[in-house]
Amino acid sequence: MKKNLHPAYRPVVFRDPSVGYAFLTRSTLASDQTVEWEDGRTYPVVDVDVSSASHPFYTGRGRILDSAGRVERFNQRYGRK
Repeated sequence: MKKNLHPAYRPVVFRDPSVGYAFLTRSTLASDQTVEWEDGRTYPVVDVDVSSASHPFYTGRGRILDSAGRVERFNQRYGRK
């Protein structure tokens, strides 16, 4: 491989602050923030908006749409009966 061509591939902590969930993996993302991990070492940390701990699909807390009510409103609005 050519030197100085590829970004550094190193351990990085991804953190979802909305639910307090974090996981350690390897990535090329860079961050100015750091966090001390469970093993006592300090790693760069990247805050994410959505993770598997907060996404409705994975948590089962998704919204149930009232499809019958939506169809009725559509029919009332556009005159289909």
